[in-house]
Amino acid sequence: MKQLPIFEESQDNLKRYYTIGEVAKLFGVSKSLIRFWEGEFDYLKPAKNSKGDRRFTVHNLEQLQLIYELVKERGFTIEGARQEIRRLQEWEKEKAEVLERLKRVKAGLEGLREGGG
Repeated sequence: MKQLPIFEESQDNLKRYYTIGEVAKLFGVSKSLIRFWEGEFDYLKPAKNSKGDRRFTVHNLEQLQLIYELVKERGFTIEGARQEIRRLQEWEKEKAEVLERLKRVKAGLEGLREGGG
């Protein structure tokens, strides 16, 4: 996966917002491609200022990095990339639910150990 230079910097050096020009340069793609991906992928929603200029957050850059990897590096179609992103989001949701259940089980077992001691 293409590792963006900004992610190699410390968190203190990260900017709060990036312009579409900065984002396009980071990924080595055109601004029009970034705008196209924004229209094709519902989950990519950069903030806009009062003039309507896009302001991309680090989270948006992570989203774009996934889109870039799927489309440019792995050869997914736009629809295939959308499906893969939905699959990954569902997997993350299931993982979070399992982790929450495990935390409850752990807390229950610790309660038994403390109470049964």
